Amino acid sequence: MTDELGFGPEKRRQGNLDILSGKVTFRDAFREMLESVSGNGHSFDFCKEELKKNITLDAGFKDFHRYCKEHDIPIVIISSGMAPIIRAVLSSLIGEEDSKEIEIVSNDVDIHEDGSWSIKYRHPTSGFGHDKSQAILPYRELSDPPLIFFFGDGVSDMSAARHADVLFVKEKPGGDNDLAAYCNREKIPHILFEDFSHALKTVSAIVEGRTTPKEALDVGKAH
Repeated sequence: MTDELGFGPEKRRQGNLDILSGKVTFRDAFREMLESVSGNGHSFDFCKEELKKNITLDAGFKDFHRYCKEHDIPIVIISSGMAPIIRAVLSSLIGEEDSKEIEIVSNDVDIHEDGSWSIKYRHPTSGFGHDKSQAILPYRELSDPPLIFFFGDGVSDMSAARHADVLFVKEKPGGDNDLAAYCNREKIPHILFEDFSHALKTVSAIVEGRTTPKEALDVGKAH
């Protein structure tokens, strides 16, 4: 959204690099990105409709979603985006009924009287804005904690990266794989994946006992 409706890809890319290096927080940089969209006069509803038209479903996600339903594995979207947009896009991509079954844990939005809008962070005092680890850590305290798979693709996922049992990192074209760079720097084991059709092979192998989380992480790539 920032690339097309805000201040453009170059400044957005520099913002991500500044987050990765620790020069700025994700919270502040992402707010600036979104302010560039609102500041260009784009209403929130317009942005929502544009994203619905232009975002495509990750290859293999429908099969992945079906497998999870068949094996009673809940899918939770933990996002640094805004809930109304995520819900609208998800409903458009997989249908409203299936969308309703997926919990969304994210930020929200404030719509102002003049028609402008701004992100409403879930954890405004955190440098992440939405500290995704707080959605994962409560499961660790259960008497019988579940195995947690986490799928991430960028700097917004750094807060969750070290807290999953099995971390999948999306490979991106162009080499701007900031989450992988962060994990390599921090020595966080992870599995690179191109799309959910590849990820499903690894997830199903773990769920069905054909491999272990450690073995999958040692391989480091979903094929």
